[in-house]
Amino acid sequence: MTSTSSAVTRFLPRARTGGPADDQGPKILEHVLGWTLVVLLAVLVTRAGLM
Repeated sequence: MTSTSSAVTRFLPRARTGGPADDQGPKILEHVLGWTLVVLLAVLVTRAGLM
């Protein structure tokens, strides 16, 4: 590696791959919204008489 390329890589952030370590969102909010969607879908299905 040349001094120029090592200097450039020192100041540039690493590429993000979107792996599990990148997911830092609020977990509880995702679970609550997910279960709310499941319950809403179940209510709509039963009210429509499909089950």
